[in-house]
Amino acid sequence: MTDAYLDSPPLTDEQRAVVEQPWDARVLVTAGAGAGKTHTLVRRLDALCGHENPDEALEAAEILVLTFSRAAARELRERIARHGERARRVRAQTFDAWAYGVLLQAYPGGEWGAAGFDKRIKAATEAIEKGALEAGDAVPPAHVVIDEVQDLLGDRRELVEALLDRYQDSCGFTVVGDAAQSVYGFQIDDLHERAAETGRFFEWLRRSFPDDLAELHLTENFRAVTFEARIALAHGPRLQQVTDADEEATLYEELRDLLLDPANGMGDLADPFTLDGLRSFPDTCAILTRDNRQALVVSGLLHEHGVEHRLRRPLEDRPVPYWVAELLRSTEATGLTEDRFRSLLAEIPLPYEPNATALWTVLRRAARATGRAVLDLERLRRSVADGRFPDEAADPESTRIVVSTVHRAKGLEFDRVIVLTPPTIAELHKQHKDELDLPAEARALYVAMTRARQDLYHVGSPELPMLRRAGGKRNGRRYVGGWRSYDRFGIVAEAGDVCRDNPPGHETDAVTTQRYLLEQVRSGQEVVLRRRHDLPMGETQSPPYALLHDGREIGEASQRFREELFQVQKVNRTWDPWWPHEIRDLRIDTLETVTGSTAAGANAGLGERGVWIVPRITGIGRYRRADNDEEQRA
Repeated sequence: MTDAYLDSPPLTDEQRAVVEQPWDARVLVTAGAGAGKTHTLVRRLDALCGHENPDEALEAAEILVLTFSRAAARELRERIARHGERARRVRAQTFDAWAYGVLLQAYPGGEWGAAGFDKRIKAATEAIEKGALEAGDAVPPAHVVIDEVQDLLGDRRELVEALLDRYQDSCGFTVVGDAAQSVYGFQIDDLHERAAETGRFFEWLRRSFPDDLAELHLTENFRAVTFEARIALAHGPRLQQVTDADEEATLYEELRDLLLDPANGMGDLADPFTLDGLRSFPDTCAILTRDNRQALVVSGLLHEHGVEHRLRRPLEDRPVPYWVAELLRSTEATGLTEDRFRSLLAEIPLPYEPNATALWTVLRRAARATGRAVLDLERLRRSVADGRFPDEAADPESTRIVVSTVHRAKGLEFDRVIVLTPPTIAELHKQHKDELDLPAEARALYVAMTRARQDLYHVGSPELPMLRRAGGKRNGRRYVGGWRSYDRFGIVAEAGDVCRDNPPGHETDAVTTQRYLLEQVRSGQEVVLRRRHDLPMGETQSPPYALLHDGREIGEASQRFREELFQVQKVNRTWDPWWPHEIRDLRIDTLETVTGSTAAGANAGLGERGVWIVPRITGIGRYRRADNDEEQRA
């Protein structure tokens, strides 16, 4: 039979064994790093849609594909578009996006857009158990495909178990994972519970489907093309099964020794030679860190030396592209034809060439008007307001150099990977004391070392600030502290720190400010938060802060930021908080579309849709004094 995939690589015997399983099969695939799992899943989806046997085909709506991140969903969709023959209408969704859709179906009047990620996942689990997927015109899945199942922990694991359990008599599944790459255990606080959680989903599958679970393996590596990029691969099978503490330590030390081979050293990140190498490298490069503190410091260092890059956001962080606000505000029409959509999109300045055809298809699916080929703009606005803007329409991640924690880079690959020198076991014990999860450290190091296609290097970690959390709480705002309990030197910026309730510049000229954001403000540029006056905005808030770009106000600090700055500065009950004059070393992360009241938009001269652009900031902000340029401290 002629291969319908043209430039798509031929299937190996291992891959074909996965692809050719019947639609009602229960398949667990163990896929090592770089084993071609995305290629295999695309062919599997095409087979489910009847590529080779149309009489046994499933409809696209009957196939549910779940991923952990937008990047993974986008890659799968792009691969399907390039190489899928019949699976082009199959949608890959993140867990959060799918859970949100389940909740809208089960409880259409609920305010799920304001609910947190964890709350939506738990509520979706309950809705599935009550039969939400059979309600109305919904079609329960006939086959479920999930990647990276080793990271199904806690609430997400229970969501998937509820789904597969409820439809076990009518639904097949293909789930892919690798225990050696399980790195999200840190989300479980208790170490004993974490150890029990790791691998629990695999055990649940084997226990729930003892007679018909097909366990298959993908063992060949297609990613690494050089000896240096392959040095960690032999440790994968051992990491999948390790349970002994001594073996865990041995594996970590062996991986660390392999990485720290002098031939792989790049010296210091701030060395001119290293920086010039980053600027001139023509292909993709990732600088991988153990944690977010390192990632923020590395990103700040690269910005300081003019190295263009992107700092990867948390997986659940899903800003809506700024062009959506411009599109919605560029016309008073209730709907758009495809030709009109294309012409309006072409007028919006973008740093990349958008795929207008793909965007039209995605947005029409999310906001279809009653007319046959019309995009309903009010439905599109509601999708933004409700937090269900389609992942497929997110901005592409096209920057050559990426700074990321290992966890956020999992599932991705790069031509060159630079890993910050991992600590010794003794250093890990000193850092974590009784909370050291050495198996997780070994798996994270393995994941970092197996992202490379060609080059694998290590560099020393830059000097790191002492980051603490307000009130000692796990979810408290991070700030720059010191050895003294009352030291306060800075604060870490987060999504939502810039006010969204009113358009930037609403008290002066919001229309001009929107134009300035669109034409002058770019990702990576430096911004400053400057105190407007000394009067706190409330009993538990700081004074107001304006966000300045090149001396021009482009936003103001949100109420949440003011409240959390208060919590940081309120050292104890009797402490009188002080407020920095400026918070510097912050950068523009991106411009995003937000929604607010239609009155706020109209009063600011931005039309009746209640939609506008707001900058999002990132970085470790440093406090500065009002009277000089020295670092401010308590």
